[in-house]
Amino acid sequence: MLQYIRFSTAGESHGKGMLVIVEGVPAGVPLQPIDVARDLARRQLGYGRGGRMAIEKDAGEILSGVRLGETLGSPIAVWIRNRDHANWEVAMSVEPRQGEDDESLRRVFLPRPGHADLVGMLKYDRPDARDILERASARETSARVAAGAVARRFLGELGVSISSHVTRIGPEEAARPVEWPADVNAVADDSELRCLDPAAEERMKRAIDEAREAGDTLGGVFEVTAAGLPVGLGSHVSWDRRLDGRIAGALMSIQAMKGVEIGLGFESARRRGSEVHDEIINDPTSTRTGGFSRTRNHAGGLEGGTTTGELLVARVAMKPLSSLTRPLASVDVRTGTAAEAVRERSDVCAVPAAAVVGEAMVALVLADAAIEKFGGDSIAETRLNLEAFLARSASRIRQPE
Repeated sequence: MLQYIRFSTAGESHGKGMLVIVEGVPAGVPLQPIDVARDLARRQLGYGRGGRMAIEKDAGEILSGVRLGETLGSPIAVWIRNRDHANWEVAMSVEPRQGEDDESLRRVFLPRPGHADLVGMLKYDRPDARDILERASARETSARVAAGAVARRFLGELGVSISSHVTRIGPEEAARPVEWPADVNAVADDSELRCLDPAAEERMKRAIDEAREAGDTLGGVFEVTAAGLPVGLGSHVSWDRRLDGRIAGALMSIQAMKGVEIGLGFESARRRGSEVHDEIINDPTSTRTGGFSRTRNHAGGLEGGTTTGELLVARVAMKPLSSLTRPLASVDVRTGTAAEAVRERSDVCAVPAAAVVGEAMVALVLADAAIEKFGGDSIAETRLNLEAFLARSASRIRQPE
């Protein structure tokens, strides 16, 4: 399927930096370096993070596509420098290095279970897993977050906001708030685990501490929501235009993600239809939903691969990270003998950071779907098209006599 807003990242974890190029953003979208820096900083927070976060201070430098605080309609390039590269100049040299040993080149011959190390070595015919793990690293998500910050600003001009929060770390699950915060991110960002349940957060921290002491790691679950979406993004007519599939694919593309559910998700398989589907009522005041509302939102804001205008809700399961300080069994690829996997510096838990990456990926998919639906070379044109569509939808509704 044709993508209207596209992005591409380049760079390795310990290379000079990460680069992202975003294409298709209309002209006139307000965008400043702080918009990118804010989300990059949010990605670096979280209880259970490793030493790398103490080294990197991501901000992001906008290299092109923006002038005087507004997008130009041309490709937007953002550069994120890797400060840790200063310690890796020999190992990550672009030029051949003669006379260096395996240690100075930081070669890796002991692939980690659960990582891309071994399959990448076999696929790309590389004798050194360093050639694989540098790109497979979650450091690449910094570039995604920068791209997502651009998409977020575009969506904000259309009245759409995106939030996330952590609902589970390992065995510890958060209770849903009795009163939902008006600004979820404002509350979540005040929590070291981006959790809305303070009592559960303390249990989660203890679980992370126990995993650290055992040389282990923990995964969890986070939820991404998008509010203010208009009805009609996505489509039922072709498999690759269905928005639930596009969102799920984008979220599953994040390193270490193993499952996605929309709305009620897997729970809907355990209930009867009458307990699952959201009944429809007239609501002339609800312009973004076409003059209708649902009595609940088990569908998570999507029906038939298309937005309903209700809150979009996606939950994502993240596996424990594969770099353990107490490594699992592996094989030395040089000799074929049993060995322990390599120890790479890593986090004990990175679910809070992954939630911010999830926001970015959802923002990029929704921005693409918005341009697909409403078009526009400028943000003013896109807004006019959105307003015309909503007005047309409202005019078609017959009110009961």
